Amino acid sequence: MTLQITQLRKAYGDTVVFDQVDLEVAAGEFVAIVGESGVGKSTLLNCMAGLDTWSAGRVLFDGADIGQLSDNARALLRRRSIGFVFQAFHVLPHLDVAQNVCLPLLLLQQGDAAAQAARVQAMLDAVGLQGLGRRLPQQLSGGQLQRVAIARALVHRPALLLADEPTGNLDPHNAALVLDALVAQTREHGAAMVLVTHSRTAAARADRALELRKTGVSAYTA
Repeated sequence: MTLQITQLRKAYGDTVVFDQVDLEVAAGEFVAIVGESGVGKSTLLNCMAGLDTWSAGRVLFDGADIGQLSDNARALLRRRSIGFVFQAFHVLPHLDVAQNVCLPLLLLQQGDAAAQAARVQAMLDAVGLQGLGRRLPQQLSGGQLQRVAIARALVHRPALLLADEPTGNLDPHNAALVLDALVAQTREHGAAMVLVTHSRTAAARADRALELRKTGVSAYTA
């Protein structure tokens, strides 16, 4: 898996969000992106997955220009190859923990029911949610919900994980647990990870930390 961004520009009319962004992420690499609020970190993450459009430049996923793909092709690429972990969790309240985690497997029709159940259980064990598969989201803490989101994002073994401020709403203890789970699981699966964060602690865990500015990205020095 390679993700290559070349001279990416995002603007709304005359208002430039960012410009001249060049970035490459290799298979298995952990890249953290920091920057001031409003500089477009989440927007850049959405562009990486083809969830948002851009004004100029290219985003290549394994050599394929995702800006040239149809909506259906982009959706299929995301479903197969990209996992998402967002600050707001985005778990479905009417499904229990195991059902939430199983969703990517169901959408991709990966394995039979027994294989899916085994895979879900293995992921719940890996992120420290043993015995909680039948709980509903409203019965969990914020830290537990974020680990549900991690398990769901990685259950289908995507090549790329995109994480948008996944510890932003958590206390320091739960933030550390969630970050540990993210790093451990992406390393185990050989997935690349791009993490948007305000946390210096999280950025320090990355292989590379970059700062996003309106005129591109540069190495981040805490």
